[in-house]
Parts: sequence; structure tokens; C-alpha cells
Amino acid sequence: MRPVAAALSLLLATTACTTMGTQPPAASGERMVAPILTTPDALDTSTFAQPQVARVTHVDLDLALDFERKSVGGMATLDILARDDASQIVLDSDGLQVSRVVDARGNELDFDIGETVEGKGAPLTVTIGNARKITIYYTANPQADALQWLSPEQTAGGQYPYLFSQGQAILNRSWIPTQDSPGIRQTWEARITAPEPLDVVMSGVRQGEPEDLGNGRRAFTFVMDKPVPPYLIAIAAGDIDFRAIGRRTGVWAEPAILNRAHWEVADTEDMVEEAETLYGPYRWGRYDMIVLPPAFPYGGMENPVMTFLTPTFIAGDRSLTGLVAHELAHSWSGNLVTNAVWADSWLNEGVTSYFENRIIEEIYGEKRAEQEAALSFAAIEDTLAEVGADAPGTALHQPDGTEGAGSAIVYDKGAAFLRTLEHEVGRERLDAWLRQWFDNHAFEPATSNMIYEDMRANLARDEAEAQRLRLREWIFAPGLPANVARPDPAAFATVDAASRGYAGSGAVPSAADWRKWSSAERQRFLQNLPRERTSEQLAALDRQLALSSTGNNEELFLWLDLALANRYQPAVPQAETFLAEVGRAKFVRPLFATLMGEGDWGQPIAKRIYAETRPGYHAVTRAGVDRVVGWEGG
Repeated sequence: MRPVAAALSLLLATTACTTMGTQPPAASGERMVAPILTTPDALDTSTFAQPQVARVTHVDLDLALDFERKSVGGMATLDILARDDASQIVLDSDGLQVSRVVDARGNELDFDIGETVEGKGAPLTVTIGNARKITIYYTANPQADALQWLSPEQTAGGQYPYLFSQGQAILNRSWIPTQDSPGIRQTWEARITAPEPLDVVMSGVRQGEPEDLGNGRRAFTFVMDKPVPPYLIAIAAGDIDFRAIGRRTGVWAEPAILNRAHWEVADTEDMVEEAETLYGPYRWGRYDMIVLPPAFPYGGMENPVMTFLTPTFIAGDRSLTGLVAHELAHSWSGNLVTNAVWADSWLNEGVTSYFENRIIEEIYGEKRAEQEAALSFAAIEDTLAEVGADAPGTALHQPDGTEGAGSAIVYDKGAAFLRTLEHEVGRERLDAWLRQWFDNHAFEPATSNMIYEDMRANLARDEAEAQRLRLREWIFAPGLPANVARPDPAAFATVDAASRGYAGSGAVPSAADWRKWSSAERQRFLQNLPRERTSEQLAALDRQLALSSTGNNEELFLWLDLALANRYQPAVPQAETFLAEVGRAKFVRPLFATLMGEGDWGQPIAKRIYAETRPGYHAVTRAGVDRVVGWEGG
């Protein structure tokens, strides 16, 4: 990447596309500056920023955590790259309380926070004149959507409060005043003060030991010297300890769950090594993880050097560690090369899902990889059956105004695309192409058009092969192309036979067979059960397979969903406990949707439980469930 001084001449015309994939690294002491894209397909409508006029290249945070007020406040100093005639910079804000803005000499600068746009926040416009470094004094709203403040009672230890952030897609503007767009990559550093004895981690490299401030508080310093999309700036603070796994890997967690978490992720160092063998060096230094409280809304978040993980993946047998492989793979697809706009999310998630499966194959074997790929493919088929094979939302690239059909397209269809290419051209050619894609676009944003043209130039041997591979159809058209590589039907032969036997005669697999099956096999069986079951049939399933006592949350979710869909009263207390303890949107939203779909029986249960559990959910989870239950406050 080019240093700041060299990049000044590269500000972009609105029709230009700047790339710097082969540029030398920044000189010592100079920060890396990433390119931006200004082609029409890279226009990000989720930001107020005007990066072709003035853009943020570096963020320096000096913030204090106030757990009593549930507030983050302090200063954000921004380095700006701007055209000579630029007099203003437009930033993103969502509820930020800005008190003043100054230039590098301390001179006051005029600023204005514009009208709020639903789901987008408001523009923060600063009149910068000739200033190219500004400092914003501000406080985040206690209800900032990116942040979740947990009381001691909501933690495993029960003694200290906890804070974590979740910035994707555009929530970081609720606690950091910057240009919150995946296509505007920024380096950053931070100094965070917090009350003792809490530890603070961030998605940057910690600099030394925390500084004792002598007033019951400590200061923690972090640096991210590589330009990242701003949604990857993340923080967590609480009663947490660290345990190493390998020479560059380790895990943080509350002391009460650290042993279990460490055992579950013990294969991580091996995963990093296999990933490097596949697609080149890991470029972020350390790969650490933090297992958060169960209120975390996602399975995982690929924050650089500090992946955030839900504890719901801890099954005691490493059967759900595909989650770790997925977040690790994001260190290449998503963090190294990032979708410039959210309409191209498959560039992050679909490529990563394919990469995840390759890591799983190397660590756990071909059978597990095939089974997990088959589950993924079934999710695509279920979605297409629900929304229609030609629904516009089933294209990988989602133009503005098109509502996507969900994660089965972004994640699973994207992975199926690369598996099909592997089948068509061979693994060796596909791996060589994908590695050069990561190398040539490292620390850059990308679009669907870019990867399409790259495939034509560097994967397909000629135009005829590009047509045969159906590259454009895969990316820009709905549904599944005719050349899709379908999973091996033998992957679940035993389980599918058991499913047919149960559907035909009601024969439940033996407890011994059930225990021998992999988690993927057990999930497959549960997914294929007839949707309508009597209370007696459900009781028999639970009695034979011990579904309600499983320690595997993926399997427990499938059981609870089936039971609630059949108004199985014995499952209601367990569902209530589950929904009170787990905030992962993947589980929470569907269970509330199932209850709401059960009319006079389920709706009162759903509304009663949600009134109790809603305060403990992150804004990401609340947003989805609010729509499901018709939440109107109260």
C-alpha cells in the first residue's frame, strides 16, 4: 500500500477505479492507505460519506468506558485525505452527542448533524477548510446499537459488568464518528480506560501491559496498522482471562467457561496452518478469539486479531467448530479483500463458507466436510422452494432495491458457486486463482464485477470456458445454474435411510446409533422429520434420543422449533429458558416466529417471553424479533 504522502495524488475521479494491489508497503513510520473504488457498482448508499471528495484514512480513539451510565465517550482524531478544493468532510453518526470539533492546532471547527434517516443515522458534516486532521469530542448514546452493556447477572461470573460491540453492517457509527462504509478502509489506534479489574480487548494488537492510572482505572492501548473496513473495529470488556493455544493463537473468556472454551478451540493453530497452506500467509499477526456471553447476537464475528464467538458453539465434542474455521477464513475473504458495498456480501460470506469447508476437510476429514457441504446445499434448496427459483433476491449480487432471500444465498449459494468451479476446472486451478485474488487485492475493497472480470482473466482459459462455467449467471442471475455441483448423495445415506424409515413406520433410531452419528447427521435427521407430529410422537422422540437434554445448541434449536410448531407443551419451559439465556439471532428469531405462527396458543407465549427477554438482547437480535412479534414497546 502507498503511504499517505504518495496517496495524495490518487484521489479519485467519480468514474475512476483505483487499485494498488502491487504497490510496495509503507515506509517505516508511515501508515498504509487503502484505495477506494468509485465505479457505479461501488457506490455505497448506506453511508453519508463522500469519499471521492474527502475520506478518513486513520482513526485515533481516546475513550473512557462508564459502566454506570452505560456510556462511551472521549475523543476521536481523524486523518483525512481530501481534494485540494475540499472544504468539508461528511461522516456517519447515529445518536452521537458531539460537543466540539477542532483542528490539529486546537482551532474550533464548525460542524452540523443533519436530519436522521431511518436505519442510517445522520450525516455529521465538519467544515475542515485546509485542515487534514481533526479531533471530535463526543459521547455515544447509552442506547448505541453497536454496544451491549450487560449487568453482572447476565454474565457467567455474576460479579462484574460486561461490554461488547457488534459493528457489522453499519452499527459502528453509533459509537465511532467516522465514515462507516466497508469500502473506506482505515487504520486505527485506541486508548481505552476502564475500571479495575476489568480487562479490555479490541480488534487491534494490544500494546504492552495496561497502565495503572491510580484512580481505580486502567488504560489499554491498541493498534491496527493495516487498513480495515470500519465495521471491523470492535471492543469487549469484562472479567476475562486468556489462555494460549499455539504460538500465535489463544482464547479469552470468562474464568467460569475458559476451560471449556479452550478445549473446544484447541485445533485453531492447526487451522491457521492449513489455511496458510491453501491460500497464502496469515497477514494479521496473532489470531486470538474471545468467547462472549450468550447475549452475543451472532455465531461469530471475524474482527481482525480477535474473533468474537458465541458460547453456543461449545458442544463438548468440537462438532460445531466449523464456526471457528469460518471466522478464521474471513482473515482472507472479508478482512483482507472486502465487499465494497453490502449488495456484494457474498464476496465476504460465500467465499469464506467455501474456504471454511476446505479447512474442515483438512482438519476433520472429507466425510465431515461433505456432510457439512450437503447441509449447506439443503439450505439453498429450502430457500428456493420458499421464495421461488427465479426470485430476484436469489442472485449473489443484490442491486439496491432488491431484498435478498437470506443467508442461504449469501453464504451457501456463494460456497456452491466455488464448489462448482472446483468441480469444473479442478481444485489445483481454482486454488491458484483464489490465492492470486487474495494476493492481488490484499487490503482492498472489491465488487462482484471485479471478481467476475478477474475470473474471466485469470481462471477461465478463454471466453468459451467463461461461458461454459456460467460465471455471469452464477453471480448476477437468480436461482441455481444448470451446472451446479450437487453434494454426494452418499454423504447422508445412512441418515436418510433412517429418515425414510421413521416417516414410513415411525421407527426411531436407537440411542446407540444416535450417539454414533455426527452432529451434521443428527441435524440432517431432525431437519427431515415430518413437520406435523403428535405429542405422543414427540415424547417418544425425546425419550429415545434425549433431544431436550442435548448439549449441542444447533440440535436443541431444531428440537425446540419442531416441538413448538406442534404445540408441545412440555417444551415450553425449556424454550423459555433457552430464549432467556441465548441471544443469538439465528436461534431466537425463528423460535419466536414459530410461536407467533401458532395463533392463540403460541402468540401469548411469544409475547410474554419477549417482554421478559427483550432487554437482554443486542440491537441486532431485537430488530429482527420486533418485526416478528409486532413489538410496539411497553
